[in-house]
Amino acid sequence: MKNTVCFYIFLFLFILSSCSNYRKIVNGDDYQLKFELSNKLYDKSEFDRCIILFEQVYQHSPKSPEGELSYFRLANSYFKNEDYNMAGYYFNNFVERFPYSKKIEDASFLVALCSVNNSPKYALDQSETILAINNVQQFVDIFPQSILVDSCNKIIDRLKFKLELKDFDAVKLYSKTENYKAAVTSCEIFMDKYINSRFKEEVNFLYVKNSVFLAKNSIENKKEERIEQSKERFLNFVKNYDKSIYFKELNSLINSFSLKQN
Repeated sequence: MKNTVCFYIFLFLFILSSCSNYRKIVNGDDYQLKFELSNKLYDKSEFDRCIILFEQVYQHSPKSPEGELSYFRLANSYFKNEDYNMAGYYFNNFVERFPYSKKIEDASFLVALCSVNNSPKYALDQSETILAINNVQQFVDIFPQSILVDSCNKIIDRLKFKLELKDFDAVKLYSKTENYKAAVTSCEIFMDKYINSRFKEEVNFLYVKNSVFLAKNSIENKKEERIEQSKERFLNFVKNYDKSIYFKELNSLINSFSLKQN
């Protein structure tokens, strides 16, 4: 018991001494000491503490090798802390301030990765996702020989699928809320935009289904034209998906609304 108490007293005094020494270096004028301590803290993943020191070293010697490394590690400390907004800001600045750095490829990739990590769930606003796609593509365009290009292409595919999911949800929502005209239009846009979508059959089904209901609920001077459109869309669906699980439902709709096949 006595040994345990002594250990904790010693540990407390050690931590107190370390904190006091850290504050002394932060408030001091020895920038070599700041640089050495910041790198030790960085290697120990104590990112909150090393950020302050890296910033001080960079401000003191912005054009030096120490300043360059400090700025990169400052940005990466924010990245490791999952503060992607701050990390993106500093990595962007690093690219601008050190265009000939050996770390320029890493910094450029991490700029893109910050946007990727800020991309929200697909149901939310996707502005950040679009920015992420552009940033990753920009990296590929600037560093086409990078070993990271394959990873970038996979990231882009994943982000694009997120946009596809959001648009697919919009199609389903218009259909569910019986907004037939908007559903038909959104189906057309979706099919043009995502030619090889895994949701293609279901979107085509919703296209025909909402087209039929739109025709049924149309005013007289538009009904005949929309009936003909629905018949044509149904025939195209049957042609492309002759074994579809949706055939029965669509055929029943066509028959119930007297939109007979030719």
